[in-house]
Amino acid sequence: MHRPPLPPFTEETTTQKVRLAEDAWNSRDPETVSRAYTPESRWRNRSTFLTGRDDIVAFLAEKWQKEQEYRLIKELWAFSENRIAVRFAYEWRGPAGQWVRSYGNENWQFDANGLIEERHASINDLAIVESARLFRWPQGRRPDDHPSLSDLGL
Repeated sequence: MHRPPLPPFTEETTTQKVRLAEDAWNSRDPETVSRAYTPESRWRNRSTFLTGRDDIVAFLAEKWQKEQEYRLIKELWAFSENRIAVRFAYEWRGPAGQWVRSYGNENWQFDANGLIEERHASINDLAIVESARLFRWPQGRRPDDHPSLSDLGL
């Protein structure tokens, strides 16, 4: 299965790849997100280690049960032939109603078909009040004219 854009990456194709990933995550559909990864993809997400699409789907389904009203922005940090580094922030509301902004960095390594074979994510959470939220678009894809992380000073 091919998932363009394919490595080796250029700045243009890397930017496309990052936005496609952001769009998939904002869908909050674990199956959709999992299709960007190889069947045996290895993940580190905070202190959780996963292997394979089935683990990814289960992890994301549980994540989005807890992280309600999830909205994410990813931004390219750096890239090479088959690797991309992004920084991201997302906002969500927990089951008790507390709003949180999570900040993080991800490193992705791709196979020749454009699928992520390794994902390493480091994430920190900051409790915020509802009035401090910055990601207020309707659930789903971030509008093209919405400010980026850099534009928002994040």
